[in-house]
Amino acid sequence: MAASDHLPGNSDRDRPSSETSTRCLREQSQRDFEVEFLGRILDRDPFYVDALRVQANNLARRGESTRALQLDRRLTRLQPDRPIPWYNLACSYAVLGMIDPAFDALTRAVDLGYHHFRHMLRDPDLKSLRQDPRFARILRRG
Repeated sequence: MAASDHLPGNSDRDRPSSETSTRCLREQSQRDFEVEFLGRILDRDPFYVDALRVQANNLARRGESTRALQLDRRLTRLQPDRPIPWYNLACSYAVLGMIDPAFDALTRAVDLGYHHFRHMLRDPDLKSLRQDPRFARILRRG
């Protein structure tokens, strides 16, 4: 037997079986799978807008608000004239308790054409903004 056969990772017992790999995939949630998959895509292409958007949403839903905020900031730099990235940025700031930047981003979203005011009233991410008089002013603009 060759000496390399005794090194870790060189024997069959050290390699994951296809059954083990399949079981791990089955146990992984769809969102976890997407986060891992999109993370690898974004490692190769950090400016892939569609992947950034989905990844930011997945991270926000998993409660990884700081990571979602980083991607939302990148999206607003890549798409500065689109209202949805600014709205999502406002949501990320609001969830993190960053009220003034949240209002700045929300105002920018409305200025760019975001007019889903009923959604804004129900969106749980914006809960921290609703008692502030600036929220009512933004709604009146629509």
